[in-house]
Amino acid sequence: MTTRLTVLATGGTIAGIAGSAIANDYTAGEISIDEYLKKVGVLGLGAELSGRQIANIDSADMGPEVWNLLHPAIAEALADPDCDGVIVTHGTDTLEETAFLLDLTLPATKPVVVVGAMRPADAVGYDGLRNFANSVRVAGDPLASGRGVLVVMGDRVFAARDVRKVRTRGTEAFRGFPRESIGLVTPSTLEWFGAPWRGNTDAAFAWNNDLPQVAIIYLHAAICADDVARQVDADTKGIVVAGVGEGNMPERVRKELVRLAASGIPVVRASRANEGLVDREPEDEANRFVAARALNPQKARILLQLLLAGGETDPAAIQRAFDGR
Repeated sequence: MTTRLTVLATGGTIAGIAGSAIANDYTAGEISIDEYLKKVGVLGLGAELSGRQIANIDSADMGPEVWNLLHPAIAEALADPDCDGVIVTHGTDTLEETAFLLDLTLPATKPVVVVGAMRPADAVGYDGLRNFANSVRVAGDPLASGRGVLVVMGDRVFAARDVRKVRTRGTEAFRGFPRESIGLVTPSTLEWFGAPWRGNTDAAFAWNNDLPQVAIIYLHAAICADDVARQVDADTKGIVVAGVGEGNMPERVRKELVRLAASGIPVVRASRANEGLVDREPEDEANRFVAARALNPQKARILLQLLLAGGETDPAAIQRAFDGR
């Protein structure tokens, strides 16, 4: 039986054009989904693909305006009995944030795969076609269900919660933490590392078209309390700290964040380091701080936004969500 997949395009490098096979710069989001599906139609991927253009942008411009179009389009496709899975083409710069947001707000009943490319479509060594072919293999596999939203890049399959972009160039630009890749894929083969883990396939959070404002404060040597205060205004409903080391901060900054937390603004301690856990410390309870655990600052922001949108402001309850409980 033919696998039927819905492809929702948002632009990015995978749909980019440089105008030269060796150019260093290019324009993202130049190829339409109709053009792209014609290009992949000759590859013999063994799936029936239908496409829809949600946006055609550089993913640096990704945000609620596009998310509010993309999410219902995915939900509609998942509800269609004739659809076996969904592929989202996306730029790589903010791919991990979109994937994580979708993972938290979509059911895990059918595969949803986010895919991109590190090189534009007319560049030497264009990786987009292979990544896309791999995504078709993953989205068409029944064993992809129950794993949440997946990301396919560089012959690897990542869970949305784990994936992060770690390099500015090169086709091996993505890694996973704390889990590395959860599968290896080629256009003709797929091997999973472990069984599906989403016993409850329901979405963890309801979709919200108006996510609260959460600031990410990046710590650095010589930062002062005034630097923090300048990044927080009346519309700020939460704060994520990209702390040094294990989410650490200078005392002068800690005092300012304690003041803000006492005023009712949830404060999450994350780390600017690429890998490593930020564990809860004894003083966090007194400070009313939350430890981000394995989430980097940009993903911690997404989770905090969804919690705040649902009305949750209690640090203990927020901590349980970050702990995965």
